[in-house]
Amino acid sequence: MVAETPYKKGRLAGAAAEWDTAGPFMKANPRAERRPLLTPRQIYTYLDRYVVGQERAKRTVAIAAYNHLKRCGQPTAAGKRLLKKSNLLLIGPTGSGKTHIARTLAQCLEVPFTVADATEYTEAGYYGKDVEVMIGELLHHADQNVEVAQRGIVFIDEVDKIARRTQGARTGAGTRDIGGEGVQQSLLKLLEGREIFAPLNVTQHWNKHDFVVLDTQDVLFIAAGTFSDLHLGPAGKPVGFGAAGDGAAGAGRRVTEKDLIDYGLLAEFLGRLPVRVELAPLSEEELFLVMSSPPDAVVREYQALLKLDGVDLQFTEGALRAVAQHCVRRRTGARSLRTLVEGLCHDVMFDAPERKGETVVLDVDYVAERLESDLAQ
Repeated sequence: MVAETPYKKGRLAGAAAEWDTAGPFMKANPRAERRPLLTPRQIYTYLDRYVVGQERAKRTVAIAAYNHLKRCGQPTAAGKRLLKKSNLLLIGPTGSGKTHIARTLAQCLEVPFTVADATEYTEAGYYGKDVEVMIGELLHHADQNVEVAQRGIVFIDEVDKIARRTQGARTGAGTRDIGGEGVQQSLLKLLEGREIFAPLNVTQHWNKHDFVVLDTQDVLFIAAGTFSDLHLGPAGKPVGFGAAGDGAAGAGRRVTEKDLIDYGLLAEFLGRLPVRVELAPLSEEELFLVMSSPPDAVVREYQALLKLDGVDLQFTEGALRAVAQHCVRRRTGARSLRTLVEGLCHDVMFDAPERKGETVVLDVDYVAERLESDLAQ
């Protein structure tokens, strides 16, 4: 298991941050303890407990996280390090586990974690979120502790939605691309690592007097996107993950840097995301394991929920496999599993208070009937 660390949500009040007597500017805590360095195998083992499938992705993320930890432990000479940042770019279909891998990694390293939707941000000077807000949100999850926040993880989702939309102007001249190329350019300084003004209050439009200086050179950024409409070649066939449509890992050729640049991502942006991982669609067997195997599996969750009413809920293996087959047909991956199980348990949860002490078994016939009548719309 993972060694204990001084960072826990709520444990930092009072001792974690110090206030400057000249004003509301936070100081980094010089007494912050450093945890033992985890090996790639230890990180992978932790990820493997909670993430089903995606073996290559878990190994790559474990290596990148280990290299990042080593880099953070190196002393700086005039603010420079020989080791460069190991920011990641995850490419995979919806429901393949991109966000889950990043969130589980943050739990393993026991560092603050925030999820930022790239579509919410706009170029500086326009109405919408500034990119500094995502660092402010990370600082909020670190209980306003600068030292802890500077070693956190920022997950930037939907990064494919900020691809360049003005394909005619490669240099950025001409028409403005407020929510696309401009956001990529604004993110460059964060991804590379430098001191920025992070807002202390992210609940409203912040001003330049309500900030703290935070260095992002030790913040690990994980960007992710589906790139579902990425096509190459005269045949117009999708490439990369699941190109053959059979869900097999490695189907189709790998996505190259030229593919991503043609898609609309800036070369400078990609250069700051050196570690790239392609995730394959989850197979029927993997979806079955997602529902039943991890400690936080959705079936275990609903069993615990109904156990509070004294009802023992059980699913037959055939019932769970029917749900997995349904997800494969709909191509929604693990994202729709919770919705499906919620629908299957609808009647049981309604009657649960009156069925205390009973055992309810959902078999393949019941599941197939409900999927066909209510959920296969």
